[in-house]
Amino acid sequence: MKKYSFLLFAFCILLSCNKPNAENTIQEGDILFQNLDCGDLCNAIETVTEGIDGKKFSHCSLVIKENNTLKVVEAIGGNVQINSLYNFMKRSGDTAMLKNITVGRVKKEFKNLISTATYFAKQQVGKPYDDEFIMDNGKWYCSELLYEAFKQANNGKDFFTLAPMTFKDPKTNDFFPAWIKYYKDLNKEIPEGKMGINPGLMSRNTSIEIVDIKHLENN
Repeated sequence: MKKYSFLLFAFCILLSCNKPNAENTIQEGDILFQNLDCGDLCNAIETVTEGIDGKKFSHCSLVIKENNTLKVVEAIGGNVQINSLYNFMKRSGDTAMLKNITVGRVKKEFKNLISTATYFAKQQVGKPYDDEFIMDNGKWYCSELLYEAFKQANNGKDFFTLAPMTFKDPKTNDFFPAWIKYYKDLNKEIPEGKMGINPGLMSRNTSIEIVDIKHLENN
């Protein structure tokens, strides 16, 4: 009987060790960093903006909760929209386990900002995508949306840091051909040197920490 009880106890311990705890699962307020692999434009973004630990990011989203289900709010395509975690992860081939997505989480001392930040982001759903990548023009690009959401939650003070944007290849100091064509098609000037933010810069912010998550839940 003692041997059986010991084996049962050991089995229960093994199960609890294999079950991910709350800290090892995606949570509301987490920031998901992604490499969209969208061609020359994404490559240009990743070249000039190094992510945490040298990773390459061209997109990011904010995890929200709707009807007790975790989803993401993101500026992508033509507007700000809410998508399922499954569809978000599918873009990177992470439908069961997280391999290509990097999860950033605001540090414990800033947890109080999450509810306001997620509320603000959800209120922007339907707003147009900012294809010019200009701050404060009534439209949103992916990291700009998250920047403003946490700024609003932080009583109007910057939570993430802005930096001068560049659209030039660091090897040649010339504009990437993809950006030249992109802004020519928009009939706009390239906003070189204007203040902005990007997923790579956001991922290196000291107010968040990178969380090691393997299994995808609530997808």
